[in-house]
Amino acid sequence: MATVACLLHEAFEYYHWTGFYQAGPPGDDTLVIGPYQGHMGCLRIPYSRGVCGAAARTKTSQLVPDVSQFPGYIACASSTRSEVVVPVVRSHISFNDGRTPSIPEKLVAVLDVDSDHPAAFTEVDQECLEELCEWLGDHLQLWHKLPKWEPSHLY
Repeated sequence: MATVACLLHEAFEYYHWTGFYQAGPPGDDTLVIGPYQGHMGCLRIPYSRGVCGAAARTKTSQLVPDVSQFPGYIACASSTRSEVVVPVVRSHISFNDGRTPSIPEKLVAVLDVDSDHPAAFTEVDQECLEELCEWLGDHLQLWHKLPKWEPSHLY
C-alpha cells in the first residue's frame, strides 16, 4: 500500500495528498492513517464523519468536487478543495481446491486522494482508482493465505 500511495502521488501533479486510512479493529468504526504521501493527515477518522468516513461506512466511492459543500467534512488541511475516496474491500477467499468459504465483505482501508484545486477529479479518476482498489482488495486476500513467516525461516 505504501508503494501504491507513493506512485500515485508522484504520477499526478494535482494529487496533493495521497494515501490510505486503514480500518481499525472490528467494532471500532474508525479509520487509522497510513501509509500516505503529503502533509500530515488526520490520525483517526470515525466512520460517521467526513468523506473518508462516508466511503468506509457505505463501502462506496465518494467523488467530491467541492469539499466545503460536503456535510460533516473534516478539514485535515485547509488547502484541500476537492477529494476522491475509494474503499478497499476484501470480499472472499478462494482456495485452490475450489472451496470458497463464506466470508463477509470486509473493509480493509480507503484510498484518499486530495487536491488543492477545485473539481480536480473526474469520473475517470474515480473509475481508475476503483479498479486499482478492487485489485488491491483481491490481492490482500492472497496475503492471508500465505503461511505465517517466522524469523526461523532464515536458518
